[in-house]
Amino acid sequence: MDGTEGSAGQPGPAERSHRSSVSSVGAREVQLKPKHQPYKLGRQWPELLLRFTDAPDDDVAMDEPSLQFRRNVFFPKRRELQIHDEEVLRLLYEEAKGNVLAARYPCDVEDCETLGALVCRVQLGPYQPGQPTACALREKLDSFLPAHLCKRGHGLFAALRGRGAKAGTGEQGLLNAYCKVKEAGDGEHGASLSTHYRAYLLKSHELPFYGCAFFHGEVDKPAQGFLHRGGRKQVAVAISLEGVHVIDSREKHVLLGLRFQELSWDHTSPEEEESVLWLEFDGDNEGTPVNKLLKIYSKQAELMSSLIEYCIELNQTSEPAASQENVSGTPSAAGAPPPPIQRPQLRRQGSVVCSRLQHLSTIDYVEEGQQIKRVKPKRTTSFFSRQLSMGQGSYTVVQPTDSLEQG
Repeated sequence: MDGTEGSAGQPGPAERSHRSSVSSVGAREVQLKPKHQPYKLGRQWPELLLRFTDAPDDDVAMDEPSLQFRRNVFFPKRRELQIHDEEVLRLLYEEAKGNVLAARYPCDVEDCETLGALVCRVQLGPYQPGQPTACALREKLDSFLPAHLCKRGHGLFAALRGRGAKAGTGEQGLLNAYCKVKEAGDGEHGASLSTHYRAYLLKSHELPFYGCAFFHGEVDKPAQGFLHRGGRKQVAVAISLEGVHVIDSREKHVLLGLRFQELSWDHTSPEEEESVLWLEFDGDNEGTPVNKLLKIYSKQAELMSSLIEYCIELNQTSEPAASQENVSGTPSAAGAPPPPIQRPQLRRQGSVVCSRLQHLSTIDYVEEGQQIKRVKPKRTTSFFSRQLSMGQGSYTVVQPTDSLEQG
């Protein structure tokens, strides 16, 4: 997963933007380095599963890895928009679409409808008023929208289980968005699919976890009820060139999203204690600035820590080149508009891509009068030494005074 881009030869656009990866039925994935040999990795697959997963021995013995062609985690989004090979764009589109439909990329209803409308355009052709389009959408609704937006339950229970879906979600909202898809060129089916592939990718780029690598883990639930029972919940940890997102695997929404400038991290190995990835970030507790620690239990903690470290190093080495490219004004292909340097973050109220810290159980470093709650040991620097050290980060450490006691 923490592989580097190969430097031998001059790879074509598909080779640069895509990499081979090995995955299993349990959805454990490893992005291969150029030096890896898939056959040998397949022979070692049971050992990797035992080391990095909690799968039972019987499942490990029966599991069969599959070799897949996927987007390179380290390929920048800005370069993706400079691709004009329609087949490469189609591969990127198909992978992004699969992640949206499988809800690996949590999306708001409005965004699902916009993306689904582009899929309708690719598969069904231009919207034709008067044609029985609604029937076609209804029959293949799960080909255009994530499964949790296609449920046709009735009654109060179905409404409560809607997970924030607005009334009228489904074929009607999708049909309305389909009508608004703009055409380029003569509008014939297949004549300008590259335009719609690129439009789908451009919309997907607004998702902060687009192009990430996924890992599996668990986090503590906040204590609830009279007995303060907690437990753990399953999460997906999405790591990209831009940061880390912790996604609720069941509810399909973001629990925590951090840029690399906003965190420090470390991991503990199974030899020390349970394998854990630690994330530390700024927060507040009833208006008091605090440092928060999140524990992510996962046998893949070491892989996640290595990938975070490599992404930061890669960003530091690639930023000068990107700046030089912007200064020199290197044009993209003729007729193509230059990609925007920065897009605004989604700030929809209640958006599934917004952090939900209230659903997480974190260790807070809080000043309460003359006491520091849960500060062990007392520290004047970050609990972890591993963080982005470029002078650009917004992460700051809450420092206790010498007169305060340890909680």
